[in-house]
Amino acid sequence: MSDQHGDDFDFDTLAIRSGYRRTEEGEHSEALFMTSSFVFGSAAEAAARFSGEQPGNIYARFTNPTVRCFEQRLAALEGGERCVATASGMAAILSLCLAHLQAGDHIVCSRSVFGTTTVLFEKYLGKFGIDTSFVDLTDLQAWQQALRPETRLLFLETPSNPLTEVADIAALADLAHNAGALLAVDNCFCTPALQRPLQLGADVVIHSATKFLDGQGRIIGGAVVGGETLVGVGVYGVVRTAGPSMSPFNAWVALKGLETLSLRMKAHSANAQRLAEALQAHARVKRVYFPGLPEHPQHELIQRQQSAPGGIVSFVVEGGREAAWRVIDTCRMLSITANLGDTKTTITHPATTTHGRLSDAQKQTAGIEDGLIRVAVGLESADDIIADLMRGLERR
Repeated sequence: MSDQHGDDFDFDTLAIRSGYRRTEEGEHSEALFMTSSFVFGSAAEAAARFSGEQPGNIYARFTNPTVRCFEQRLAALEGGERCVATASGMAAILSLCLAHLQAGDHIVCSRSVFGTTTVLFEKYLGKFGIDTSFVDLTDLQAWQQALRPETRLLFLETPSNPLTEVADIAALADLAHNAGALLAVDNCFCTPALQRPLQLGADVVIHSATKFLDGQGRIIGGAVVGGETLVGVGVYGVVRTAGPSMSPFNAWVALKGLETLSLRMKAHSANAQRLAEALQAHARVKRVYFPGLPEHPQHELIQRQQSAPGGIVSFVVEGGREAAWRVIDTCRMLSITANLGDTKTTITHPATTTHGRLSDAQKQTAGIEDGLIRVAVGLESADDIIADLMRGLERR
């Protein structure tokens, strides 16, 4: 039995109803299938499943009903034909690259990506003859000039981590397609509740389900969303063979997170807006990065591309690393952790955590200053979040 869902349902309904097939037990909540393998009715059925002649479950590394429910639901929310879940966000990026790149290919990547993504492209993909050029996220001319005949992938995060720069997805999609390349967008900060890159021309959407999709900091997971051939054949083939699979339990937890995604993203955005405005008015804050501020360099684009600004606020304090660490250490409520997308507000120093493995030159190019602090604004009282940060800013 199946919960009904279709194109005529709104986002919030799809987030709760789509993808689920009830078992004969008639359960109302999604079932958790904790099994490594599945039993076949006959040797002939087993052969048909393994050959692909007959659809159905085979082995939980690449076919599991709970994982499939999560995949179908996220695909519905992003407006994609197919989703493949992975063990982490980084596994999602790696699976995409293994599926569609080979030695001699070239990637153009924004400098403003998660530090580990930079390491993956340069240190590991580089070992196999895949070259990467890094460009300014918002400079379309730089993207154009970086293209080569062998360019096969344009990769970016928007908004970026941690400076919340915003790229013109539609314009970059045109550049990529004219060059015969794919455009992959990491939609971790906005989620499909606030932004749908596939509708703007992107070929692939990447997720770290660890972040806002789960929403409570409970699991590690990732996902790739896109077309049936690109994702359903290409990326799925990598996950089936190489095994960077999402566990059924993590998929079940992420499913529960998707049910409240829209509500949470609106609340994160509202709290973040209040915090950004309070920081902007503080004398010891040099600069605030937040998509909801009118002063944001891509403010007009944000109004067209996102339905809300999201929950990430970054700011620079006077006094460099010592002052930034003092602000962080003085907080009594905010959690000092590099994770984000949690109901609990988190705070971190990017230069020594998320981007700590970058060279000084790379940090400088990416705008990662020693005085930079990133706050992933949670769902506590906005007044309490602001008061906790102000305590650190007032300490001398």
